[in-house]
Amino acid sequence: MVDADQTFVIVGGGLAGAKAAETLRAEGFTGRVILICDERDHPYERPPLSKGYLLGKEERESVFVHEAAWYAQADVELHLGLPAVAIDRDAKAVRLGDGTTVRYDKLLLATGAEPRRLDIPGTELAGVHHLRRLAHAERLRGVLASLGRDNGHLVIAGAGWIGLEVAAAAREYGAEVTVVEPEPTPLHAVVGPEVGRLFADLHRDHGVRFHFGARLTEITGQDGMVLAARTDDGDEHPAHDVLAAIGAAPRTALAEAAGLALADRTHGGGIAVDASLRTSDPDIFAAGDVAAAQHPLYEHRLRVEHWANALNSGPAAARAMLGQEVTYDRVPYFFSDQYDVGLEFSGWAPPGAYDQVLIRGDAGKREFIAFWLADGRVLAGMNVNVWDVTDPIQQLIRTGARPAPEKLADPSVPLTSLIE
Repeated sequence: MVDADQTFVIVGGGLAGAKAAETLRAEGFTGRVILICDERDHPYERPPLSKGYLLGKEERESVFVHEAAWYAQADVELHLGLPAVAIDRDAKAVRLGDGTTVRYDKLLLATGAEPRRLDIPGTELAGVHHLRRLAHAERLRGVLASLGRDNGHLVIAGAGWIGLEVAAAAREYGAEVTVVEPEPTPLHAVVGPEVGRLFADLHRDHGVRFHFGARLTEITGQDGMVLAARTDDGDEHPAHDVLAAIGAAPRTALAEAAGLALADRTHGGGIAVDASLRTSDPDIFAAGDVAAAQHPLYEHRLRVEHWANALNSGPAAARAMLGQEVTYDRVPYFFSDQYDVGLEFSGWAPPGAYDQVLIRGDAGKREFIAFWLADGRVLAGMNVNVWDVTDPIQQLIRTGARPAPEKLADPSVPLTSLIE
């Protein structure tokens, strides 16, 4: 067991950081655990911000990882509203925004990601929004309710997961929605055009308007309020509010200033870590959205921004900090809810990695599983309104299975029978 005199510091108050602190105590670590959060709220989970909480179906208290009292009960020193501004690797210390420093024996960076900003005129207007933090969701929840009451217009820049989930929420409130996306389909870089078209149909069926092949170039307004959003092909869309949902960038500034190795930005960036989530400094680890881990299964460095990665990589990093043998090789996983459609996605199949998309079930009824294949091997699978199949899908991926296409496409053939 690690010496009780040691201090483990966690920078980042999201799910990964909170679960790492929980795991340190669960594994019997008796030293100091310091959790540094730059937000004033104690650690919370992010999926509800674009799903249940945004829709008004979940209460604010439901988003928190632990009750506020848990941190004192677990003897976790929680510093809220106080960012970490520098790491002195020689002194093994973290400097905080108020000028104080905390020493560490082991350090975990779980600094997460931040929303990418639109670099166009008009972003200073009051009706321009991002969605990453609880405060953003609180504000946007009120905006959507108001737009619904007044038949107002929301323009969303970006047809990724956040953009689509907010579009669905806005339509449930009754707002008019236009989504502007430079690619030809939603989720183009995640699921490709074949499945992306199915999501376009889903949202069109619920009244969402898409403007593909275009980018916002200006947001116009008057007296500080949004009036319209213009695109680079000359169109103008009426808007009372605009949401920038153009992705998130890993928060690597702290690591970069400390001289830690970073992953190639062309592949998503992040802090480079090995399969045990250790950085180029043996006493510093990284987890969650900011970590770009060498994945043993894919033999590639992956940075995964989704809930399950934060949930699982925080504890894995904590165990590695304790000196345990850790290989973080989980199959990437995420979920989404849009209207009456629920889905789970497992695997990794970026553009160019696959050569076939196979549909098992009825895509028209939105009850199906999509598989992404390369030379017959299953790289990824997404179950849409089909449940209790995540485990066999992940086993197909993990084992490198190459099932016969006609059997993989046949819902009467159990997926478990196809696992090699």
